[in-house]
Amino acid sequence: MKLKNGFVLREVCGEKVIVGEGAETVNFGKLISLNETAAVLWNKALELGNFTVEQLADALTEEYEVNREQALSDVKKLTEGWQEAGLVES
Repeated sequence: MKLKNGFVLREVCGEKVIVGEGAETVNFGKLISLNETAAVLWNKALELGNFTVEQLADALTEEYEVNREQALSDVKKLTEGWQEAGLVES
């Protein structure tokens, strides 16, 4: 997977949100709010470029006290949400 170009993480009124910037996202008329953990994973995905659920789960277990099984489940749900919102590509 890879984050699509044109989407950035911003802090707006104390909230972390994904917003579209540029011509690629002209039809993206919404903000996606992320909690602190999801924002950490967004930044990790951005750092990696091409990423897998497993790589983000590893990052989650390194950053927080969570077991691998739970991390995999949580990251899978998160990335599925990103895919539904059109934020990532395969």
